Amino acid sequence: MSQTVERAIEILKFIGLKPRALGEVSEMLEVHKSTALRLLQTLEKKGFARRMPDGKHGIGLAIIPLAQNALDQMDIRTIAHPHLQKLNESVRHTIHLAQLIGNEIIYIDKVEGSGTVAMGSRIGLPAEIHTAGVAKAILAYLSDNRRDEVIRRANFVRYTPTTILTASALRRELEITRQRGWAEDNREKEDYINCVAFPIFDAAGAVKAGMSVTALLAAEPLDKMREKIPEFRRIAFVISQELGWDGNEYGRR
Repeated sequence: MSQTVERAIEILKFIGLKPRALGEVSEMLEVHKSTALRLLQTLEKKGFARRMPDGKHGIGLAIIPLAQNALDQMDIRTIAHPHLQKLNESVRHTIHLAQLIGNEIIYIDKVEGSGTVAMGSRIGLPAEIHTAGVAKAILAYLSDNRRDEVIRRANFVRYTPTTILTASALRRELEITRQRGWAEDNREKEDYINCVAFPIFDAAGAVKAGMSVTALLAAEPLDKMREKIPEFRRIAFVISQELGWDGNEYGRR
């Protein structure tokens, strides 16, 4: 890599933290101020640096679409799958990964457990937002308006005696979910299945996806699943960190 390119990269990293004076940039690069100024002026001309009213230089607006494209190109399924596979090997239950796409929460990955009974979830199909733990884990962390927009699409069909049947009841469940940091499906779609689910956050702290651990009731009832929540939550947190999240597992810095 040429020295000029290396210096330009160092400048972008330096002024990206906070606006810097010419002298600070010169000192950081260990070059004369005239050299630092030429580099800053070139970056400014291309929109990657900008001169602030106080004379300091900050990051330019041209970096924004590049950063967004980089984030968009991060395939969460590729990042998450090795962790889902490892968790599946540990607990032998089915692991789901789902993402909000439009106004639906879609299963984007699934690692089958050791049970012989088929589950209704399929990659590419939407989750039932009033029953699926992975849907609740995502909904609980959306803005009020965005959450309501998704909830309006729920059909609230009764599947079992524990199915949530109204929007108000679902909102109460989502509030509980956010307070404790995980969601549950207590036999709400299939009465022989229960699960716990966790949010996955991106670099901005927004919910990027949801991960659930789903078990046959006969293999592991919900109270036993709850005992393993720290183990499960750690996996979701590690995925969040690989997506750039630097806060805690509850989506807070």
